[in-house]
Amino acid sequence: MKLVKWAIALALLGGVSVAAVTVLPIFAPHMDHDAMHQRMHGSGQMSHDEANMPGLRGRNATPEESAELAVMFRGFETLSRSVENLPNGIRTLTNSSDPHVMAALTSHIIGMIDRVDTKNDPEIIVQSPTLDIFFQRAESITTEIDITDTGILVVQTSDDPEMVAALHKHAAEVTAMSERGMQALYEMMMERQGG
Repeated sequence: MKLVKWAIALALLGGVSVAAVTVLPIFAPHMDHDAMHQRMHGSGQMSHDEANMPGLRGRNATPEESAELAVMFRGFETLSRSVENLPNGIRTLTNSSDPHVMAALTSHIIGMIDRVDTKNDPEIIVQSPTLDIFFQRAESITTEIDITDTGILVVQTSDDPEMVAALHKHAAEVTAMSERGMQALYEMMMERQGG
């Protein structure tokens, strides 16, 4: 079965402490999102495995990529981010006050841009469906990246209006995660589920 993809990508994730913890399998490629959601949330009670963060794993993701996401989720409060929506794309500047989080962020951004360029979707369990078009139409995105003293500057543009809309939407998703961490991810998942 195809996994339903949820929010994550260019950076900025975080942790929220919760009382209940549910242990999930390392990979669940045989499980659709509804089944995964049921195992994560059970009888409607919010319950996440904040120690292992299994939703950050993917059918085509390396353990190192999943670990980078976990570092960013746990350190989201150290992140700062600005976004400018351009008529044909986005301009983002992202930074972390924590060198460990900054290293994970840098590696993640460079790695994800490379994955998009090669149409190599990591299929992260909680990945946003907004990213689908990135992997389907990678050739329509032009990306410039610059690592500066003030952070990682990324400019992504496209002549494809649907791609521009997806770039704007994903930038907003990432910004929400940089501001509210796992809570923002959870809210986006619930909104897509209609709950």
